[in-house]
Amino acid sequence: MLLPQSFFPRPTLDVAHDLVGTVLSAGLAGEIVSGRIVEVEAYLGAGDPASHAARGPTQRSAIMFGPPGVAYVYFIYGVHHCLNVVTEPAGRAGAVLIRALEPLTGCEIMMRRRANRSSCRRGRHRLRIVDLCNGPGKLCQALGIDLNWNGIQFGRGKSQLCWLSLERQNGVSLRILATPRIGIRQAVTKPYRFVVADSRFLSRPVRKTERAV
Repeated sequence: MLLPQSFFPRPTLDVAHDLVGTVLSAGLAGEIVSGRIVEVEAYLGAGDPASHAARGPTQRSAIMFGPPGVAYVYFIYGVHHCLNVVTEPAGRAGAVLIRALEPLTGCEIMMRRRANRSSCRRGRHRLRIVDLCNGPGKLCQALGIDLNWNGIQFGRGKSQLCWLSLERQNGVSLRILATPRIGIRQAVTKPYRFVVADSRFLSRPVRKTERAV
């Protein structure tokens, strides 16, 4: 069942927790791939120095202030794209970074896309399923996401060249952990990263000291 639009204009931490276990699907030029979200990170507004929105709206971060339920895609290190889900009511900043997926459908398509951007292109090895989407840059490569996806509304426009959807699957029971975010330099202790506790598909394994929620 597609997530309703009422799912998104809620507190960012609540949306981040509830996104874990949902299925993210992406369509590009008739090719459809999907994966279960197993790792996310929440980014807030003025009170969160690690957030792009910490200093208010800028040319890049304005999208984080609404409307909710759209994709915020940005480019980092001159190499990687990152996919976020915009949260909170319009006018209040928030977004959830999708950090890792467990691939479900279209794995060969994802393999091909990732191979074009990795050492596989030179014939050195074949990617493993667990390495397809275990990081925000990797999953964007696998799903074919770049800056052209910025601002796309989730759950709308499947007739378009590119589209995204989020679905809740009934009967899926997961143990979710909250841990500190990774790969940042500010607000590093805040438990704003949410993961499936026993997943093999995380960008980084959960440490024993990290707590359950």
